[in-house]
Amino acid sequence: MAERAPLHGSALVLVTLAMGLGAFMQVLDTSIANVSIPAIAGDLAVSPDQGTWVITSFAVSNAIVLPITGWLAKRVGEVRLFILSTLAFSIASWLCGLAPNLPLLVFFRVLQGAVAGPMIPMSQTLLLSNYPPHKRGMALALWSMTVVTAPIFGPILGGWITDNISWPWIFYINIPVGMFSAYLTWQLLRHRETEIVRRPVDIVGLALLAIGIGSLQVLLDKGNDLDWFGSTTIDALAVVAAVALSYFVVWELTEKHPVVDLHLFSRRNFAVGTLTLSLGYLTFFGNVVVFPLWLQTQMGYTATWAGLAAAPIGLLSIVFSPIVGRNLHKFDLRILTSVAFLVFAVVSFWASGFDTSVSYAELVAPRLVQGIGMAFFFVPLVSITLSGIPGEQVASASGISNFARILAGSFGTSLSITLWTRRAQFHQAMLTDPLTPYSPVATQALNLLHERGLSSAGALAVLARTLVQQAVMLATNDVLWLSGCIFLALLAAVWLARPPFMVGGGAGSDAH
Repeated sequence: MAERAPLHGSALVLVTLAMGLGAFMQVLDTSIANVSIPAIAGDLAVSPDQGTWVITSFAVSNAIVLPITGWLAKRVGEVRLFILSTLAFSIASWLCGLAPNLPLLVFFRVLQGAVAGPMIPMSQTLLLSNYPPHKRGMALALWSMTVVTAPIFGPILGGWITDNISWPWIFYINIPVGMFSAYLTWQLLRHRETEIVRRPVDIVGLALLAIGIGSLQVLLDKGNDLDWFGSTTIDALAVVAAVALSYFVVWELTEKHPVVDLHLFSRRNFAVGTLTLSLGYLTFFGNVVVFPLWLQTQMGYTATWAGLAAAPIGLLSIVFSPIVGRNLHKFDLRILTSVAFLVFAVVSFWASGFDTSVSYAELVAPRLVQGIGMAFFFVPLVSITLSGIPGEQVASASGISNFARILAGSFGTSLSITLWTRRAQFHQAMLTDPLTPYSPVATQALNLLHERGLSSAGALAVLARTLVQQAVMLATNDVLWLSGCIFLALLAAVWLARPPFMVGGGAGSDAH
């Protein structure tokens, strides 16, 4: 296929806008529904626990489709795949808003998650293929800003829409954005379509992937609620996932036309980049989940204010990401990534020293600094991951690495909440055991509460609540301290990558 010249000027700006809107909308939808679950459950007359299937169903179908993006791109064409996915996502969003009951809403969310799968990797691939080689770092920087900011603003926007309008509008807002993104992409890139390759459908690989990833995703989403391996349901899901994914790996490595090209992991930089990106995102996203939960359950913050406390992560990231992207070619990317992990570690250790008297300003300060780390995290690591990948394989590589990152985020959510909950139980037991009716500390605390006019029952309730608050605070500190240690370990791991780190590979990356 003839090599296409990169875009310039207003066309490049508009393509960036189209890809950015598509990516932002899809990432936003992974988190915008979280705070709306109580309203959705109440309106549809189901329990909040049943309502969580609105989140799980999207995550499962999205996770299944992500790794096969490269295969789909070859069958359909990269430009056509992005446009079709974006239009289908808009239609599915409209159907979600119209759903009159939970079963239909879950069905439409499954559809929405499936058609959304290619949007993130294809937006990344199309940006790289249409930017000049010396500006691809900037392309990745602009793309990464959507990945960083959308999960932060999703809960804030979702909460505001639910409180002030109604929950269906968290889905309806996707429609004009998706239509505009698809229209821009069609106008600008319809004559720059990639070559279509008619390969046989790997039905066995696709079935094994769907069964394995579907089981694993449900296991992760429901594990904490069902007490993990104390539940036969979780045991069964674990066995099914392990068997299906084991067969999937063996099948794909020996299949002539695999649905997922696992041979990409034989490339050193792709393997190191994907591993460090995934583990870094796992740790980061685990903190993103625990932080607002702690604020809302123990510190008296509303959902909106908890979101506002976390939002500053995106501020400095937006400022620094373009700077990092513009100067990407001037530095060893391992140094830039090390800066990210060092900042993450410092912020984690900093926040692990908080106590229950921490102010809003003290909460915001480390989150603000963490935004600097985010700018040095996504852009260099994605560049390392895609370095040396031929242009025709970028879509596959992007799909697999994004799949690994998002799956790691699911792991991070489940593992962090489980660790947080169990450490809170441990600390509560440690704080409670020494307290007896004859304990000087307990007696002094109860007497002080009595002097303030509380009855015996009221004093005991206040003391119990204080112990729980302190136990959860200590558990939060434990999660943050462990996160700092993991970030330091990843700082060392990234140096296993080897230069050169040319974004998008060699000549083949310009083939579109």
